Amino acid sequence: MLVRLLYASRAAGANSTSIESILEASRKHNPARGITGILCHGGEVYMQVLEGGREQVNVLYNRIAADPRHVQVTLLHYEEVTERRFAGWTMGLVNLAKINASVLLKYGERALLDPYAVSGRVSMALLEELIATASIIGKT
Repeated sequence: MLVRLLYASRAAGANSTSIESILEASRKHNPARGITGILCHGGEVYMQVLEGGREQVNVLYNRIAADPRHVQVTLLHYEEVTERRFAGWTMGLVNLAKINASVLLKYGERALLDPYAVSGRVSMALLEELIATASIIGKT
């Protein structure tokens, strides 16, 4: 059974090295686990979608929740799906510092990534728009 999980977290001392480390590990290990998704970051906030088998996604989410690079890990959205939305991504990346602020303002009170202040559906809609506008890099 396929599931899609969306969570948010705050970085514990994040920098480009930790983001690169997360991406490198994701791209190395996710294919063998059958997990796809995207990682979105803006400032100290991460938002990530994981797709794959229920057990594999749940195990990975629990590992992330225990990872010291993440604090305030919050489940935003979880659903069973009939197909993947992010099948082409072992882990795509969106750096919101490079996104037009009006896109962020469309989905929130301010032009910054704050998935803690909006519903999971709003966060998913933002990610869908970022895909539609080709704002995601690192497709494979």
